[in-house]
Amino acid sequence: MSESDPVPGGRPGEAERAAALSGELSGRDVHGVVLAYVDTAGITRVKTVPTARLASAAAWGVGMSPVFDTFLADDSIVATDVLGSPDGDLRLHPDLDRLTVLAAQPGWAWAPVDRITQEGGPHPACARTVLRRTVAHAAERYGVRFKAAFEIEWSVGRGDTDGDAFVPAVPGPAYGAARQVGFSDCAADLLAALAAQGVDVEQLHPEYAPGQFEVSVGALDPVAAADRSVLVRQTIRAVVRRHRLRASFAPAVSGRGVGNGGHLHLSAWRDGANLHAGGPGRYGMTAEAESFVAGVLEHLPALTAITAPSPASYLRLRPSQWAGVFTAWGRETREAALRIVTGSTGERGRAANLEVKPVDLAANPYLALAAVIAAGLDGLASSAPLPAETTGDPARLDPADAEARGIRRLPVSLAPAVAAFRSDDVLRTALGPVLADAVTAVRLGEIEAVDGLDDDGIAAAYRWKY
Repeated sequence: MSESDPVPGGRPGEAERAAALSGELSGRDVHGVVLAYVDTAGITRVKTVPTARLASAAAWGVGMSPVFDTFLADDSIVATDVLGSPDGDLRLHPDLDRLTVLAAQPGWAWAPVDRITQEGGPHPACARTVLRRTVAHAAERYGVRFKAAFEIEWSVGRGDTDGDAFVPAVPGPAYGAARQVGFSDCAADLLAALAAQGVDVEQLHPEYAPGQFEVSVGALDPVAAADRSVLVRQTIRAVVRRHRLRASFAPAVSGRGVGNGGHLHLSAWRDGANLHAGGPGRYGMTAEAESFVAGVLEHLPALTAITAPSPASYLRLRPSQWAGVFTAWGRETREAALRIVTGSTGERGRAANLEVKPVDLAANPYLALAAVIAAGLDGLASSAPLPAETTGDPARLDPADAEARGIRRLPVSLAPAVAAFRSDDVLRTALGPVLADAVTAVRLGEIEAVDGLDDDGIAAAYRWKY
């Protein structure tokens, strides 16, 4: 157990702090606190407590079954040798440092949780704990810290349609002024809510697909970045609902066209210096940054089982749609799976980062970050060489040329991604056997759940799950 893990009864002063926060929240007419975590299938699960119970929750946690680690997106249950039974219980412990009053849900606050056992030990399938320990290992072993952020794309549908159909709520072309105007009131409310919650927004704009928008937020340490991704989606759902619309973060809302991504931006730092800038390598990368990128590149096929975890993810991961479906990297190359972002002259020390493109918002953000960091650290540990850069669209390369350059198509469906993950000892070790087996079981369960469905059927099955 690390000093950052929750403990029964709370750390010194924690219950008193929670009691003081409870009083502050009550004074702001906040009546309940949402305790949130993300399960293996990428679904945000919650319990709530009255504000007056926050101190008790901080000290002793709130009970929740471990069976949710093997829930599928449709709420059916699969099992591993240690997870998936009706037995046992866990304790949800809110992170008081991340407690946030929800501007778009009057009367409510929100906090992410860590999950521990009733005996006080860390739950081996708690993805937030796994990410925190991965980050700590990187700092202790390599002296490296990280900044991260997820792009958040979502589709806005009308709220008055029959059944679960998706009808774009706002017309207009990609990046078009007409769509921005049509969504103007809702977007303004969203920006106001995020600002009230302390979320620094860098961009909010119409995206490529019909009714699609994207919000980009500032980078934080990895655990806080994953927390922020969950919080921003909670906020978008609430704001959109108040405008009688529906928001979908599913990788695809239809069987054709461009889907919703959740691109991950990540930079490694040491002693306050960005390793992705100011170095002698390509585009200013240090040798360590190049090796980190090489590690991520090497593990990409297996990573897709984490970063693109839904059968619907592979409706999005198609060539020539800027989804990044080839094991290639390049500076500002949007068809490569790894995009090197340098930033403009004068801001590169702050802005340079690695963008991992085959990521969507069906992914558990804590799992995605832990796995990508573990892959990069594997490259860093071995001083892995970064291969030649790719420019243009890899789909247009002669197959023999692509093969010679080591450029491969990422898995075209979830099944080969799972097979790659099962054979990747680095990623399985990073997650630990309990969580790695849960990932495998849940992915195989999702595959079985959509067996026999065509693309439109798969899109419909997951359209409103995320």
